[in-house]
Amino acid sequence: MPSRQQARAQASAITPGRRAPEAEASPTDRVRALFGGHRLSPAQRRIAQYIVDHLTEAAFLSITDLAERVGVSQPSVTRFASSLGFSGYPALREALQPIALSSVAVSPDAREEVRRNELQAAVDAEIENLESLRRTLADPGRVLDVGRELARSVPLTVLGLRISVSLAEYFAYAARRIHPDVRLVTRGGSVAYDALLQSREAGGTWVVAFAMPRHANETLAAMQAARSTGLRVALITDLTLGSLVDEADVALTAGTGSRLVFDSYSAPGVLSAAVLQAMADADPVRTQSRLEGYEQVAEQHDFFLED
Repeated sequence: MPSRQQARAQASAITPGRRAPEAEASPTDRVRALFGGHRLSPAQRRIAQYIVDHLTEAAFLSITDLAERVGVSQPSVTRFASSLGFSGYPALREALQPIALSSVAVSPDAREEVRRNELQAAVDAEIENLESLRRTLADPGRVLDVGRELARSVPLTVLGLRISVSLAEYFAYAARRIHPDVRLVTRGGSVAYDALLQSREAGGTWVVAFAMPRHANETLAAMQAARSTGLRVALITDLTLGSLVDEADVALTAGTGSRLVFDSYSAPGVLSAAVLQAMADADPVRTQSRLEGYEQVAEQHDFFLED
């Protein structure tokens, strides 16, 4: 059974003379409205993008033909439809067909312009994420408090598994310039538990955990393991609710870009840099000493190219 939002999209496509906002939107926007608000996997995003790019054709394909065109399995198409709230692929196709018929009136040049602007739309979405983060940081108190706590934790453990590894590596690399003992954990299971236990036994009090979509069960297990050893967890994520947030002592949130096949992390990257800044400001004498020492070593061993 289609959701209320999907029913409105269908009605706007078939009701003559209706002046609702949906009727004024472009066919592409109306299709994206069906996909909006749902966390899709990379494979599901490929299906969604194919439908957007080939709407007039895709809306009338069988499940077998659509799966073949996209290069996925038929069950993947069924799961895609279900994730949007439809009872199955036939119900999704039924919602798409009137929108596809209305798109016939759109000129080929206009349809091509929409496709050319898809990358710009992804950038626009990231700008919105950064604007939201800017509003959050208007009151920097929580970030400054977290930075002070992390600066005091020696050692400091940084946790990032699966897709979150890249953000964790960035954070750990930079943190080592201003903190005397930073330990990076990028493997889950017993390996993570060993590292967390050793960190706690060495006197550490905090873990910085990164959790980006798709959120891994291993991350939750590692956070629970950290808590069981007595470590506190500062979580940097895109989530505001859920089991990961519930497990954290403090959660800092920044949205991820989801308009492309794979997520982008502009806002989480800026948030990570803000936490690093707060750590540096929490102990300015140590920060200055370590940065100066690193620059001397870098110059001595010729680490970097001359600009």
